Amino acid sequence: MFLEDDFLPISALQHLAFCPRQCALIHMEQTWEENVLTIEGRILHEKTDSGYAESRSGLRVVRSLRLCSFKLGLYGVADVVEFSVNKPPYPVEYKRGKSKIEPIDEVQLCAQAICLEEMTGIDIPTGAMYYGEPRRRQSVDFSDSLRKNTEELSIKLHQLLLQDKIPKAEFSPKCKRCSLFEKCMPEVTAVQDSRKFQMPSCNSKALLIVFGRI
Repeated sequence: MFLEDDFLPISALQHLAFCPRQCALIHMEQTWEENVLTIEGRILHEKTDSGYAESRSGLRVVRSLRLCSFKLGLYGVADVVEFSVNKPPYPVEYKRGKSKIEPIDEVQLCAQAICLEEMTGIDIPTGAMYYGEPRRRQSVDFSDSLRKNTEELSIKLHQLLLQDKIPKAEFSPKCKRCSLFEKCMPEVTAVQDSRKFQMPSCNSKALLIVFGRI
């Protein structure tokens, strides 16, 4: 169990699942840069961020619902939570683009469900992702494996931010999609890390070669 002073944002889980270095740059150094992808995501969230709630036919839709979990040590805001009569709360997370191969977005949604369970005392088996490109919901089951992954990531998140150390860059194709690409410079920093000078074994011939005597 965590204290309130130790709480970290739920959104950081998604950043960590995508890239530990990105997560550290955002949440330790407050580094942020807009690109086309982040702007599209912000526009998609404009309605859900309004905090407007509505009721219709036994369904209450709450937007921008504040959440927290002492179990995970996380706090945040759910885009949408639907409350229906005789049904568990149903969280919906909005994302631009398409669903990803890795369960990055699902972890964020699962953390919201765990927060809701802790706050309401009601088991929440499912939720949904709404992706802007296909413009439809994708159901997400909060399976034991997804819950375990979410809990493990929350522990890693607290460990990462307590270390106060930015992880090394690991350049990969997904780096080009990151809004911090220019700030992070993974192509450069990853190469620098791999080329750091290492002292050869301490024997006279090796040292002579290094210093150009042979």
